[in-house]
Amino acid sequence: MSKWLCALTLAGFCAACGGSELSQPATGGTTEEGTSTSAAAEKEEKPDLPVYREVTLPAGTTLRLDLQSSVASDTSQVEDTVRASLRQAVSVDGQTVLPTGTELVGTVTDVAQSGRVKGRARVAYRFSSLRYDSERYPITTATIAHQAEATKKKDATKIGVGAGAGAVVGAILGGGSGAAKGAAIGGAAGTGVVLATRGEEVRLGPGANVSTRLTAPLVVRVKM
Repeated sequence: MSKWLCALTLAGFCAACGGSELSQPATGGTTEEGTSTSAAAEKEEKPDLPVYREVTLPAGTTLRLDLQSSVASDTSQVEDTVRASLRQAVSVDGQTVLPTGTELVGTVTDVAQSGRVKGRARVAYRFSSLRYDSERYPITTATIAHQAEATKKKDATKIGVGAGAGAVVGAILGGGSGAAKGAAIGGAAGTGVVLATRGEEVRLGPGANVSTRLTAPLVVRVKM
């Protein structure tokens, strides 16, 4: 009798152990909810990349600029760097392609000081690149040239004043003949002043308004 009781007790104990093992959840698997959460997190970590399209600015497009550096006929040298920025945006079909403030870089191409007898001062430059949206684009533009105003009227005035002053002095000292001599002497003195003096120089500082145009098409990548 005791043997049967022991057997029954042992069977019940084993059944209990097996049931507890079956009731334990399996580990190491991935639930459907966990998978979807991970995919959503990855999507949030990878933002959408910007989309670009290419826009062509045709040759002849006007670029209205503000100088950012100085140029002058008496201080600039050929190949000096010249910087400027767009003071007016450039648009195509109503869409802004190059915004106000776009930087342009170029060089001085020609410079000459004013001469003592003849030759007007001049300085010229053109732009070869621009920076837009962290990219630099090579460009070709028309040359911008500045020339000093002619000084012939001023020179004639200087000579005339010298002659007039000489005539007055000559008349006081020697009458009519003295006036003629004085005018000749005074005129010669005025001419000497002109020969010793240079004409006007050309000087433009930062903020000066200038304009040029593209001489070849420019393709720009613009964000959609």
